[in-house]
Amino acid sequence: MRHFSDPAQGRHAPLRELHNGEWMDYAESPARFEAILQALGPGEPARDFGLDPILAVHDPAYLAFLREAHALWRAAGRTGDALGYVFPVVARRPLDLERIDARMGAYSMDVSTPVAAGTWAAAYGGAQSALSAMDAVLGGDAGAFALCRPPGHHCGADYMGGYCYLNNAAIAARAAQARGISRVAILDVDYHHGNGTQDIFYEDGDVLFASIHAHPKNDFPFHWGHADERGAGPGEGKTLNLPLPQGTDWTAYAPALDTALDAVRAHGADLLVVSFGADTFVGDPISHFRLTREDYAAMGARIAALGLPSVVVMEGGYAVDALGANVAAFLGGWD
Repeated sequence: MRHFSDPAQGRHAPLRELHNGEWMDYAESPARFEAILQALGPGEPARDFGLDPILAVHDPAYLAFLREAHALWRAAGRTGDALGYVFPVVARRPLDLERIDARMGAYSMDVSTPVAAGTWAAAYGGAQSALSAMDAVLGGDAGAFALCRPPGHHCGADYMGGYCYLNNAAIAARAAQARGISRVAILDVDYHHGNGTQDIFYEDGDVLFASIHAHPKNDFPFHWGHADERGAGPGEGKTLNLPLPQGTDWTAYAPALDTALDAVRAHGADLLVVSFGADTFVGDPISHFRLTREDYAAMGARIAALGLPSVVVMEGGYAVDALGANVAAFLGGWD
């Protein structure tokens, strides 16, 4: 399977995040990007498709904020990475806010997603990697892998969170729609629920979003990903959440995967986008499933058996020493 990336994706390097009330080293480190590249080889450079495909998903004001947030933070006399601390959980609405602190809160969902000097360049490169993989598939390839870093599935049209700034899976899916693909399915197999992707497509009847993830009653992002979230309006019934308990291994995971794959078939999808997270691994430091490297090969094979043109977009996975081999196993099972 061809794979695409951009060197700028290594430039996003926040120093720390606030987690469980304490500062810790930033888990979504550039080492993740390097580990996957070492396992897969350099691949192909992403093409630059410009801002228009990103604007098909994300609000222009939000994109302007992402581009300038770190510079504004420094201009205000701050050091380190930009991080919000006040969040409009009630009556969120557009406001003309001047202070960077206020704008950080307006466009954030958590305190684990700082903006560093290289954040915009890395996120933009990740989006172009997803678009390059989609272009390869629309050009006739059976499948392609986008080594997206930072990940994307937690950010919505106008907010960042969960280490995510641009929603690469959504950008790829919208690009496919713009080029005439009528029915798209997004299958999210990251440990955490892809709340941003769900938000973006919640009322879109042409895009199925199916997610297998840790139950949000105990795991991030908590407020999304419950089984009763099914879509709304024209998208009613086109969201499928399959939350599983901590400690889930392949024996329990495989039936949920089969349920999700049946939903993709029933949707009549013409193309599949897979949000793949290797944080379901038994050794992941911030997650609590128990999948093994061999399970990733089996997962890849089951998804590939759908026979759909497919774009695989990288999401999470924080056991860096095992990450490259786990990604290679998934893609190898696919092949």
